[in-house]
Amino acid sequence: MAEYDPHIQELITLKTIAETLNESNELTPMLDAVIGKLLELTGLTTGWMFLVEEQRTHEFVASRNLPPALSRENNEPMRCGSCWCLERYDDGRLKNAVNILNCKRLDNAVRYQWGDTEGITHHATVPIRSGNRRFGVLNVAAPGKLHFSKEELELLESVAYQIGTAMERMRLYASEQRRADLFARLGEYSSALGAYASQAVNRSELTEQVMSLMGRYFDWPVAALLELAGNEMKLRSLYTGGQTTLPHAQFTIAEMSSARPGIGRHKLDSIRNEDAQRLAEQLVEEGWIPPIKQVIAVPLARAGDFTYELLMVGYDTYGSSNHGDSEVIEVLAEQIGMSFQRIRLEENRRELARMDERNRLARDLHDSVSQTLFSLGMMSKGVGGMLDMQSHGQNSMLQDTLHDIQSLSQSALKEMREMIMQLRPPGLEEGLVTGLKQYGERLKLMVRSHISGIQELPRIVEETLWRIGQEALNNVSKHAATKDVLLILIIQDDHVELRIEDHGRGITKQRLNELTRHSIGLSSMRERAESIGGQFRLYSVYREGTIVEVMIPLEARSSDKEGDY
Repeated sequence: MAEYDPHIQELITLKTIAETLNESNELTPMLDAVIGKLLELTGLTTGWMFLVEEQRTHEFVASRNLPPALSRENNEPMRCGSCWCLERYDDGRLKNAVNILNCKRLDNAVRYQWGDTEGITHHATVPIRSGNRRFGVLNVAAPGKLHFSKEELELLESVAYQIGTAMERMRLYASEQRRADLFARLGEYSSALGAYASQAVNRSELTEQVMSLMGRYFDWPVAALLELAGNEMKLRSLYTGGQTTLPHAQFTIAEMSSARPGIGRHKLDSIRNEDAQRLAEQLVEEGWIPPIKQVIAVPLARAGDFTYELLMVGYDTYGSSNHGDSEVIEVLAEQIGMSFQRIRLEENRRELARMDERNRLARDLHDSVSQTLFSLGMMSKGVGGMLDMQSHGQNSMLQDTLHDIQSLSQSALKEMREMIMQLRPPGLEEGLVTGLKQYGERLKLMVRSHISGIQELPRIVEETLWRIGQEALNNVSKHAATKDVLLILIIQDDHVELRIEDHGRGITKQRLNELTRHSIGLSSMRERAESIGGQFRLYSVYREGTIVEVMIPLEARSSDKEGDY
């Protein structure tokens, strides 16, 4: 291998390799050049290199002088399948430079007659690393060379370490460049998001803008907003293929190892890689996103409520630079979460203003119009009685007119009372379940009820459940073709659940999809629940019945007593 003092030759080789590595800042040209220089200095004829980003995955990145059997069809034998050296690398057995007695790729070339191997049967394999970080393997060979000496392997190890150090330097440089670029884009994104958030009127509109802006300012092929509750995952918004969608799709998921113990739901402060990968695989299986090779998921910033949401970013290639995106994605998730919290607070403020206005209107209607209608009815009844006594049956036309006035005033008074009840439901004074039960009975429904837990509910929560319950009972009365309804209220320390079930005609899957997109009633129920951090679900099976389910968190609202408003 050397014609003079091997130590001098080794120093010359290492010096020349170091100079070659410093001549380029692009990975592939650098690796190709260094393999060529190594072969020139050592007298070997052939070399090739694999990079390994993830276990069981590898990329053929550089080579020099491959024999025809291995270079056929654009190096196809080197690009497909694994081999013994890569298997040893993956399972951790390849720690130092070794002699490979038989090469699987060369054996296959002979077995399947791929072409001339030019006398190469064996090669040395060297792991490429820098410190604890591993990058891949370097292979070198020569015709007829069956064994590499200890000194040769040590020199190859030194060269491989130089290559690994140069690759680490290039990786860090590229990572810092990408980090700087991403933070610059993050600044532009934040400005645009702030402008949209100040104008958005509801959560759905803001969610769509969040993802559209992400596609505009970042180069991630897949991004998704997920909401986790219990063993269910809801796909809130999705950016893929250059388009933003709001699927509102739900899936059942297994308990996540990232979750800390909670009351029947996930509580995430961070999410592990395996959990993020599992969620991504489920989205792929459901057909919502294309296959991805890497994924980063970060919980959104929260303000004490029980909505646990994730920002997930997917990559279609492996790359160490992808891991450097985590810091930017974390900042992004915090900004998005705070934007959602801000619009939620604004929706709460508007809801409180609407409640105050309804209460004022109810008082005014009760004090003025309803009293006037009541007086009108009494006066017409009294005048009718007087005319009857005086005329003894005469002036029947006038009496009929007075009777009509009395009927109309009674009808108007009844409708006015119904309006006042809608504006400020008196049934709530006896409790939510009692109020809804009485409301259902006025709709000629047979309402059975079940209550679990005792706790005073904040007024905004109680009125939200009341409005949703009214709409659900109205739907049963109009569409379910059944009079039997089950009303369930479950109150726990941190959340309240309202469930309204019927075993009526149900809804077909096609019709349910149409209603989910276009029904004002369903949209109203969902928006009411989500405006105070809750969740709305509708389950229906044709000819088996329908379930309306609402869950609203109480943790952040335990101090919202009646007098606070």
